[in-house]
Amino acid sequence: MKESMLDVLMYLFENYYMDEDIEPQPDRDSLHVELLEAGFAPAEINKAFDWLEGLTRFRDSGIPAAQTAHAIRLFTEAECQRLDVESRGFLMFLEQMGILTASSRELVIDRVMALDAADVDLEQLKWIILMVLFNQPGQEAAYAWMEDLVFDDTPGRLH
Repeated sequence: MKESMLDVLMYLFENYYMDEDIEPQPDRDSLHVELLEAGFAPAEINKAFDWLEGLTRFRDSGIPAAQTAHAIRLFTEAECQRLDVESRGFLMFLEQMGILTASSRELVIDRVMALDAADVDLEQLKWIILMVLFNQPGQEAAYAWMEDLVFDDTPGRLH
């Protein structure tokens, strides 16, 4: 069993959050049992639930736009180790395009740093961004754009 916490998160997101049907969401205990039956390790399941709780805890925190209009985001050494140049560039691209705000960018970086992975590749980052945008009120258009990007079969380039 080589599944990581991110695999658990992606499974949950694909099977429960992206579903168009309006069905009541199962409780944590039911989800835990289903994830165990799907073959995920209990430790990874618990880490995923903690990660999701962290996502909702920071959902309403924000950075005033006036304070970030001319700000430059510098990445820490730990962030650079976790996010390669391509991933950091992608975050900047999304912010310049208006898909991410300074607050949502910071939340994405926070959630990346909360993962138990040594590094996060671009495809994994896209999923994290999708999860963050899904949980942000008023970000439906940005979420839809990101959803198209994640599920687009053709590899894209920023230039």
